[in-house]
Amino acid sequence: MARTKKEYLFIDGYNIINQWQYFRDISRNIENARNKLIELLVEYQAYKGLKVVVVFDAHLVKGSREKKEYVSGVEVVYTKEHETADSYIEKQLDKIGRYEKVRVATSDRAIQQIVLSRGGTRLTAQELILELENTKKDIRIKTENPSQKGANIDRILDTETLNKLDKIRKKI
Repeated sequence: MARTKKEYLFIDGYNIINQWQYFRDISRNIENARNKLIELLVEYQAYKGLKVVVVFDAHLVKGSREKKEYVSGVEVVYTKEHETADSYIEKQLDKIGRYEKVRVATSDRAIQQIVLSRGGTRLTAQELILELENTKKDIRIKTENPSQKGANIDRILDTETLNKLDKIRKKI
């Protein structure tokens, strides 16, 4: 029996922050911009049911070591000195790209070509931004209008039970 491929989404974090108008004001404080992006990705991961890995460059930070943390299930990676987000993502593609379903979000054309050549699919920053915005709208619609799910009581209960409940309601 063939196993189901796990779906991964790798994101070049600073690339997305720098491409998204939403972050223009926030990006003056890079920590706030990172935290807001991670917050959006937590919702996205929960809604879509895939594994999200967001990678932030720390290659210019003298003496930095690779650091991984998990924020509500989203893997957040800060690269080590002399390692870019692109090179980190490329290494991960080498490890899992042929065995799992991998998408990579970046507007860097060179890494997009590498992704495609190694069996992954690519999303531009704009495509990811659109997906994140649409997911946020979908979540808002579903939470504001839970009855749209079709879980009305008259669809769940049989006629006899509905009649009994109606009699009880009328007595009250």
